[in-house]
Amino acid sequence: MNTDQIVKDCKDRMEKALDILRNEFKGLRTGRASPALLDSLRVEYYGSATPIKQLASVSAPEAQQLMIKPFDANALKDIEKAIRNSDLGLSPDNDGKVIRLKIPAMSGEQRTKMAKKVKELSENAKVSCRNVRRDANKHIETEEKAKIISEDDSKKAKDKVQDVLKQYEAKAEEIATAKAKEITEQ
Repeated sequence: MNTDQIVKDCKDRMEKALDILRNEFKGLRTGRASPALLDSLRVEYYGSATPIKQLASVSAPEAQQLMIKPFDANALKDIEKAIRNSDLGLSPDNDGKVIRLKIPAMSGEQRTKMAKKVKELSENAKVSCRNVRRDANKHIETEEKAKIISEDDSKKAKDKVQDVLKQYEAKAEEIATAKAKEITEQ
């Protein structure tokens, strides 16, 4: 593998780390109703854990409310049970056809906790990116020891990998700052 391929692989893996971070942020409560809040919810349906998106349509008719309309009316009780058993802290209101979830306003203490969680998740993404850098540098060193690339090319490649790391750490920080602002604003 040449140095350009190593750097490209490094970028791809760091981008995946940022994608994971973005997905984790979707599931965080911000005080506003968002269908993405239920993305991680799995419902025990006919013996298997099924994502809620496969069982129902989730919409936000109001800023503080989610509405879950199951495709199969038999799934209503299973969805309600999954929500009650989840760590979302929401109580479902089942009217026999749809489930409504009131999203309560977050207290200042809850907002602070969520902001800390955002920072923690962001730091985890940065650590993942650093691990990718470490792996790429090891790969470069292996190529250098095998005399596939020169010492100068090795140094240049490591510098490129470091630049890519700085770029992705900055992106992670930018994403986290935007999410923290969204949480603390309301």
